Amino acid sequence: MPEKHTAAYQMIDVGDKQATFRQAVATGYITLSPHVFKQVVERRLPKGDALILAEIAGIQAAKMTAQLIPLCHPLPIEKIKVWLKPDHSNAAIHAYGLVRTHYKTGVEMEALQAVSGALLTVYDLTKMLDSFLVIHQIKLIYKEGGKNGLWQNQEYIPQWLKPEIEKR
Repeated sequence: MPEKHTAAYQMIDVGDKQATFRQAVATGYITLSPHVFKQVVERRLPKGDALILAEIAGIQAAKMTAQLIPLCHPLPIEKIKVWLKPDHSNAAIHAYGLVRTHYKTGVEMEALQAVSGALLTVYDLTKMLDSFLVIHQIKLIYKEGGKNGLWQNQEYIPQWLKPEIEKR
């Protein structure tokens, strides 16, 4: 008889940790056909304004992280901001998600979830018009707080975003 495997999954115990300021920023992008990109930027898709709806969906996705990722702690999120930025030279929409809290664990997953939710919403609103949609390079680009302090990937942090990261 085959050996029965039992998984030992558990959330990390953060009970003894001190709450500190935590912030994370993630990014990613979706490429579209030039025709569909133009419709997105001109805000004339059949289902509505993809840019506004995707920003709202990104906020909602970040808030639902603990329900979607099994071992994530529910967090008292203090700020979520999502931006969608058209890239005309590549027919792409870049998403950025910033999440802040004062808590015992970080908000990286919430920032990644914000970007994922935003880009998936653009995908959903454009899939009927474009069969060649691709979501690219969802990644963390900034993390602050916790035992590791500050980590950032300057290559992917646009100049316009730096003042937003520095706001407290």
